[in-house]
Amino acid sequence: MQLTEFVAELDALSAAATSAFDSAADAPALEAARIEYLGAKSGKLKDAQKKLGGVAKEDKPAAGKKFNEVKTAIESAFQSAQARLASGPAKKASGPLFDPTLPGKPLRIGHLHPITQTIEELKDIMGRLGFSVADGPEIEDEWHNFEALNIPADHPARDPLDNFFLSTAQVAAKGTGDRGQGTAKNPKSQIPNSKSTGPLLLRSQTSTVQIRVMEKTKPPVRVISIGRVYRPDEADKTHYPMFHQIEGLLVDRGITMAHLKSVLRMFATSYLGQDVHVRFRPSFFPFTEPSVEVDMHWNDRWIELGGAGMVDPNVLTAVGYDPEVVTGFAFGLGVERACMRRHGIEDIRFFHQNDVRFLSQF
Repeated sequence: MQLTEFVAELDALSAAATSAFDSAADAPALEAARIEYLGAKSGKLKDAQKKLGGVAKEDKPAAGKKFNEVKTAIESAFQSAQARLASGPAKKASGPLFDPTLPGKPLRIGHLHPITQTIEELKDIMGRLGFSVADGPEIEDEWHNFEALNIPADHPARDPLDNFFLSTAQVAAKGTGDRGQGTAKNPKSQIPNSKSTGPLLLRSQTSTVQIRVMEKTKPPVRVISIGRVYRPDEADKTHYPMFHQIEGLLVDRGITMAHLKSVLRMFATSYLGQDVHVRFRPSFFPFTEPSVEVDMHWNDRWIELGGAGMVDPNVLTAVGYDPEVVTGFAFGLGVERACMRRHGIEDIRFFHQNDVRFLSQF
């Protein structure tokens, strides 16, 4: 083979290989071109190398030099094509192009449950009225849940069918006269300031907290307690076996029903608006005397929110207060009921169904 003919074939091979590599649109196309031109067994460059043996002996140095130059050029073109595909998209993106001038989509973030929101707002309102927040255990003894609240042993409120008694939490505190300083054999020692020797139960009211506060605090006392309470009610639109109460207590010299109504009036207007009116209806609760039901007039109708009254002298005596020196008032309102009235919710069960469609409205 003449040298000029061999050189012409090498130039054509170099041009074709470079064009094939440059036009490869993706990795599979580039790999196919590589096999065609740089394949170790049947590549066109390999075929050209075989033809080098047919060049005249005196032309072989020049032919070999030309072959190496072409081989280097083809390999360089292949590497350039690899870099091009690695730095850019393998194919055009489907769909519309991204427009950086459009506003972004807001992220959906979690938020507090409506009951928690209501509790925090009630704490803020009562805090501005001078009440501090107190807390107590949800597992109670009969002393704090009944006896100290002037609820006698034969009262219907103590019926086992109306409470969640813990039958396995019986007390074996024999011969101990302390208030909560039990032994390892006395399960009641887990309940602070316990005087009762009966079974434990899930508290049926947050009034238990006012007893615990008064046992440890000398007058004046101005506290609220907010928490879960438990009663074995059948779940329906207005009842649930677990719900939340806010309990308010103020004990000092010279406290009257006028103070109670003023506090509840300010509470109602702060939570529901200035057009709310408060009224009391005579009622009966063992731990208050006189006792009243609290109604609030809102949206052209009267709404019952809870009970209230002056702390019964027997309750004051049970915690070591002198009812001849101090008086006080207490009130208990349903948190769910307040939340439902404010937001127009008709079924208390909605709060416990974890339906995101409902919860996302608050």
